[in-house]
Amino acid sequence: MKDLLLIILISVNCAGFSQKAISKADSLRKKGDIEAAIIMYKKTYKVSPENKKNTYNLACAYALTYQEDSAYHYLNKALQKDNSLWALADPDLFALRKDTRWVTIEKEQIEKYQKSNGKLEEPEYTLKLLSLIQKDQALNYHIDQAKKHFIKTGVIPQWYPPLGAYKQEINKNGYEDMIALIEKYGWPKYSKVGKLAADAPLLIINHHENDAIRKKYLIQIKNACLENEGSCIEFAKIQDRILVNENQLQIYGMQFRYNAERKLEPYPIKDPEYVDKRRKKIGLESLKDYLKRKINYDWTVVQKK
Repeated sequence: MKDLLLIILISVNCAGFSQKAISKADSLRKKGDIEAAIIMYKKTYKVSPENKKNTYNLACAYALTYQEDSAYHYLNKALQKDNSLWALADPDLFALRKDTRWVTIEKEQIEKYQKSNGKLEEPEYTLKLLSLIQKDQALNYHIDQAKKHFIKTGVIPQWYPPLGAYKQEINKNGYEDMIALIEKYGWPKYSKVGKLAADAPLLIINHHENDAIRKKYLIQIKNACLENEGSCIEFAKIQDRILVNENQLQIYGMQFRYNAERKLEPYPIKDPEYVDKRRKKIGLESLKDYLKRKINYDWTVVQKK
């Protein structure tokens, strides 16, 4: 009996240590201290190698620092019982895509996903779309670090311009790849390629520098949202971005700007007391909850029905 209690106590203490260590590692990574985060993730791995979240985060941290062999080592361990497709779209793993081992990761994940969720109508299209998402979101971690530096100091770091230029090049190539895929396979739908993959064109269109591209696809994106075949969140972002770029009031509250205190706030909203009514109509959460979660902003406008 004493031995059993001792085992339980050890297990509880290890679990407590693991959770605290993971939280600390995540915090370090978020702040930009990836090397310190790696050390903390590895400490947790030694204590709890079965903790797949920690192992996956460790793989991502290695990938962000372009330590590919270590990243693959832990990624394979993390994905052993993972039947999702997220890793194939995760921008943190972008550095691993050019390695020949990535093809094996893709094959294994798509097989596990279909075994668990049923066969996809167009698995090849799914993989290509997930690749587009990963490329579109690539470098986001590093760009976020630049934004934090600006918020803290008011100065744009000198390493941001070349990073931003490379990001624009990736986005341009992503749009061209998207057009080629749509011409070959048609507009992607949730029912054919899965929810994650079907959102790829929406992300790319939203990030395109030309509003004419957003306007070109807006009706198609809206219809997919209303038919539950596409993302209503991305539709709302694209719709609001078009309006904001034309100096009009946005209608869903999805576009943000920096205020005088260098903090994010939503651009002005049309009839703000009815914004939740509009959001609910396309299945979105309240703006108050969204803004608090997304940019830690307190939305206080009383809503009318």
